[in-house]
Amino acid sequence: MERTYLMVKPDGVQRNLAGETISRFEKKGFKIIGLKMLKISRELAEKHYGEHVGKPFFEQLVGFITSGPVVAMVIEGKDAVSAAREMMGATNPLKAAPGTIRGSFGIDIGRNVIHGSDSPDSARREIALFFKDEEIIDYNRDVDQWIYE
Repeated sequence: MERTYLMVKPDGVQRNLAGETISRFEKKGFKIIGLKMLKISRELAEKHYGEHVGKPFFEQLVGFITSGPVVAMVIEGKDAVSAAREMMGATNPLKAAPGTIRGSFGIDIGRNVIHGSDSPDSARREIALFFKDEEIIDYNRDVDQWIYE
């Protein structure tokens, strides 16, 4: 099974959308194996957005993600990265399909509620940034027999 990193951004937390967002992934059948609320430090934000250093929007990204608490999670399931990205919708909420998280709750590209890893490699890197090994809980769910063939 594949793992991915998801984060309800400060706007999603402030708008009381964390529970709804988590619930969507649970209802889809994904297993939550890591979950916590935290306030991201500037240092961690700069590592997280390292690929954007030097771009004109870098400071705005760092400023926003450190502006309030976030809910970080690791989910596990079949094709978790691509499936989670489909559920999130397009980065620009105005272009996100209705029913996706961003399509349902976003209007502005800078306040799009959720972040999700864009590849299995990014997922591994981001999980390691935000979670210690002992914070990832591997467990069996009886319901998996009803989710997967």
